[in-house]
Amino acid sequence: VQLVESGGGLVQAGGSLRLSCAASERTFSSYAMGWFRQAPGKEREFVAAINWSGRSTYYANSVKGRFTISRDNAKTTMYLQMNSLKPEDTAVYYCAVQISGSVPGYRLSDFGSWGQGTELTVSS
Repeated sequence: VQLVESGGGLVQAGGSLRLSCAASERTFSSYAMGWFRQAPGKEREFVAAINWSGRSTYYANSVKGRFTISRDNAKTTMYLQMNSLKPEDTAVYYCAVQISGSVPGYRLSDFGSWGQGTELTVSS
């Protein structure tokens, strides 16, 4: 599965933005998916994950209550709605397919087929 992220940009603190992750194959609907991010000089970290149906989600504590992950299997697209953005949310955001582990997962090693990333900058 090939993944393409979009929707990043520059936003002020407290603002909102929605990221999209478009998949190339209909088999998208068979997989759990996740969002990760990597800030400058830091390791890639888990943000949120969602199972194949969208009924089960999991969030990092740092974004819980502010971010919402969702998916539209008919459109083979996953989303990340980000509200109440903070400067510390600044990072390149990546989507990926979960290929192993309990679903939905959070470990970097359980995900593959990474997209190229979309950059978010939150100004203070």
